[in-house]
Amino acid sequence: MPKKSSPPSVLEPQCPSRLVLDRIADKWTALVIQILARGTRRYAELQRAIGGISQKMLTQTLRSLERDGLVQRKVHPVVPPKVEYSLTRLGRTLIEPLHALCRWSEKHLAELQANRARAKAAKPVTAVAGHD
Repeated sequence: MPKKSSPPSVLEPQCPSRLVLDRIADKWTALVIQILARGTRRYAELQRAIGGISQKMLTQTLRSLERDGLVQRKVHPVVPPKVEYSLTRLGRTLIEPLHALCRWSEKHLAELQANRARAKAAKPVTAVAGHD
């Protein structure tokens, strides 16, 4: 009798779901999804809307999202070329979870910053093997 395969678990080191988690847990991915949740955007619009993102990082992020089927790139046959980006059906399923994560980050920012400041003032952090 064949062995039943266990369901995917990000806790397992060889599980491909870790690649998915890596993609959607990336800050640039979260920000691109947030902007595209508002509708289709051109490259320059995305770059202006996402403060601090470099052209290289935006290009890499969009290519990865397109490869994963989360973002659709549409090239209009005009001169000069017009390229637009939008969320796919699958990409739209990320809107609410990523929006909730962004809201949580904003809501708890002051508390997190205060904790960091307290820890920094208390004592210097020393590296422990196996811990960051």
